[in-house]
Amino acid sequence: MTALLERAFAEAANLPEEDQDHLARTLLEDLAAEGKWDQAFANSHDKLAALADEAIAEFEQGETRPLEESL
Repeated sequence: MTALLERAFAEAANLPEEDQDHLARTLLEDLAAEGKWDQAFANSHDKLAALADEAIAEFEQGETRPLEESL
């Protein structure tokens, strides 16, 4: 465990129990969400590659324009 995380946990230990539980739930939810994002990106490589190929093809065919012109 890093020193910063140890410090955060030490300070959190001084909070009222309700606040500690809220912080713990938030941290666990964030960690779970991070895992879901990692899995989603890992499982979407082929789809992202296809979208990138499509974007490149549209650019090469002159079907795109600079972002500044879109605004």
